[in-house]
Order: sequence, then C-alpha cells, then structure tokens
Amino acid sequence: MSYADKIFIENCKTILSEGYWDTDLDVRPKWDDGTPAHTVKKFGIVNRYDLRKEFPIMTLRRTFWKSAVDELLWIWQKKSNNIHELKSKIWDSWADETGSIGKAYGYQLGVKHQYKEGMFDQVDRVLFDLKNNPASRRIMTNIYNFQDLHEMGLYPCAYSMTFNVSGNTLNGILNQRSQDMLTANNWNVVQYSVLMHMMAQASGLEVGELVHVIADAHIYDRHVPIVERMINEEPKAAPEFEIDKSITDFYAFTTESFSLTGYEYSPFSEKIPVAI
Repeated sequence: MSYADKIFIENCKTILSEGYWDTDLDVRPKWDDGTPAHTVKKFGIVNRYDLRKEFPIMTLRRTFWKSAVDELLWIWQKKSNNIHELKSKIWDSWADETGSIGKAYGYQLGVKHQYKEGMFDQVDRVLFDLKNNPASRRIMTNIYNFQDLHEMGLYPCAYSMTFNVSGNTLNGILNQRSQDMLTANNWNVVQYSVLMHMMAQASGLEVGELVHVIADAHIYDRHVPIVERMINEEPKAAPEFEIDKSITDFYAFTTESFSLTGYEYSPFSEKIPVAI
C-alpha cells in the first residue's frame, strides 16, 4: 500500500465517522442541477509526507499527475491567471470570456514587491533566500491577498507555502483553507511534492518533508458513496519518482522533467460530479 493511500483512507474514515454535516446550513456551492452541495467535514487535518522515502501518489484510483504538474507550472512558473495557457479544462468554470480567472493564483505569485535586496516576485524571493539566506524563517509565499479577493474567480484554496532548511534538507508546509477530498486531495499533494523537488534541486538542497495542513477537509454529499467504495479498493505499492537531475534552473523544468516508474492503480470509471 502506498503511503498516500494509507493517509487518504485514514482521513476519509475519520471524516465519515467523526465529521460534522452542514446539511442545515445555507451553503455557497451548488451541483449542476442547482441543488445545494452539502458536505461532511473534519476541521484541522495535518498530514506529513517524507519525500525521501516515497512519492505520495494514490493508487486507489488514478491521479492524472502530468495534468497536475502542468497546472503547478502554470501557477508557479508562468505565474499565469489565463486558462488559455493551461492544457487541462479544470479552471474553465471560473474563467471569464477572455480566459482570465482574475487576480488569483499565478497572478499573485508574479506581482513584484520591494525588498532591501531589490524587487522580487514571491517565487523568485523564495529561490533567492534558499540560495542566499537558508537560515531564514521567513521563506514563504501567500496568495490570499485580501485586497484582491473581489477580483478573483475563486478564492485560493491552497494559499500558502512555508519553506524551511535544516542542514542540507528542504522541508515545506502547505496551508490549505479548504479541501474537496475526493477530487483534489491527492492532486494537491502530488503538485506540491513536485514543487518541493523542484525547489530543492534548483537550490542545491535535498528534498525532505511536505507537511499538509487542511483547515476544512470535506467530502461532498454526492461523493460519499464513491469514497466509501474507493477506500475499499485494493491499494498498490507506490511508484518510483524520477526528476531530471541535470536541471538546476527552476524555470527550465517542464512536465517532461518528471516521470513515474511502475505506477499501477485500481480501475475507476465513475464520473465524479464537481460542485461549483
């Protein structure tokens, strides 16, 4: 069983057995037919992934990890907020007629700020500090910019990364205000695990732990039977993750810079409805 499967099963069982149902509340998300999309949730889930031991991708069902990496590069490399620069269709529901999702995600990472060392955007500041000031306890990004929220197609869910160097090891914390466990949990874990590998290699460091903090970890009402069936699938071993070791420039990585060897997953053909 992959460690990502183990964590996912434990999280979902906890949410389903101990979680709070918001059925009596007026909720924002809706299903395609206009029905309110209610959830059962657990507050404050913290998961730790040691990236030196295993790449945390689920096998209970397939994670389309190349698409996940493409979205990661769209946000962190291109610093884009336009879906026309993204290969998948996952952001289409939140984009306007021009393809823009407003001042969200990549836009926030690309805004430059004045520091005593000069002008940096958030990504370049992280790269600068990892190389020049690894003892710093201020190496972080935050895209939950309150003054721009009204101009965002969707408020950021995964909104903050904190990087910390111990010796020659890079560790990180991903803070997430909200997590749709079925559709997005492993997607985000895969993305930020790849980001940790990229940041470490570009900074001459070894990758360490990714800590994932989820404030509101929830399962939507129409997802419950799907999750119950999925967590009873037979998990498989985690695949081997490989990264092109020749790349030391963060902006030179592409989706082809990463590969998984031996990725086997359970067949899963059910269509998953997405609440908007």
